[in-house]
Amino acid sequence: MFVDEIKIRAKAGKGGDGVALWLHEKGKEYSGPAGGNGGRGGDVYVVAVRDLGLLLQYRTVKEFSAGRGENGMNRSMTGKGGDDLDIPLPVGSIITNLHTDKVIRLETEGERILILEAGRGGLGNEHFKASTNTRPKEFTLGKEGEGAEFFIELELVVDAGFIGLPNAGKSSLLNAITNARSKVGAFQFTTLEPNLGDFHGYILADIPGLIEGAAEGKGLGHKFLRHIKRTKFLIHCVSTENEDVLSAYDTVRKEITKYGEGVEEKKEIVILTKTDLLSPDEVTKKIKELKKRNPEVYKVSIIDDKSLQDIQKVFSLFLSDKDENEIA
Repeated sequence: MFVDEIKIRAKAGKGGDGVALWLHEKGKEYSGPAGGNGGRGGDVYVVAVRDLGLLLQYRTVKEFSAGRGENGMNRSMTGKGGDDLDIPLPVGSIITNLHTDKVIRLETEGERILILEAGRGGLGNEHFKASTNTRPKEFTLGKEGEGAEFFIELELVVDAGFIGLPNAGKSSLLNAITNARSKVGAFQFTTLEPNLGDFHGYILADIPGLIEGAAEGKGLGHKFLRHIKRTKFLIHCVSTENEDVLSAYDTVRKEITKYGEGVEEKKEIVILTKTDLLSPDEVTKKIKELKKRNPEVYKVSIIDDKSLQDIQKVFSLFLSDKDENEIA
């Protein structure tokens, strides 16, 4: 299962308490104040790692706490600080603090960002020593660290994304050319979460099907549109089951354009799927129709090895930044 959004709660460490202690010397029961300050608590950070499946493990572990600072010690020694906490998250994660609405984005592998500050340590009685207060008994407690709930959503950082209406054959094609095992069914919205596949070292994503109104959040559109923002190029699947392939194509393009954010400008190729359902002449007719919108139109049938090999060649050329003229 692929998880692309989740809620967690995190808390920075509490500062250790200051203490009221006294220096003991031979012949003197109370030689003066010697209570040390408490140690600072641990901060909480998020760290970007290259693991798109990482959020899955946080479905059962949703509470995170940094270390508590130790209390002050005798001879005016400060307590040990609490351990910082690093929360690994996939590159492409968007972290929203639900208490402050502050948004953080992890865009580079290894990036480490502070999200919660630790509590300060309390003051020991040695801190309060003065000429007018030689035997202070005052001390303060450590401060609580910051705590908050966070909503984490993932924008996939992949090389290419399959887009199209529901039941356009995206999952079947991903399964056929990669080691993915996406669920396939003869009904709409079989894919409820993005599925990933490895194609010769390139990551391909099968995005949940799009319907009209997706830009306003209908269907699974919010997931669909979020994940295609950061793909290298789009693979637009149009099924031969659509009597009007231009209408099917235009529906998806309309939602992409309405959504904006540069998605509509991405390089796109069109794949006419399920071509085994029609005669060669009917397939040729639909390809000509689609070429009215996009010159890069290819056909595929997942039961035809030659067809799959041709598509694999096309993907390889596009993913490796080859010139369009090199694609037969």
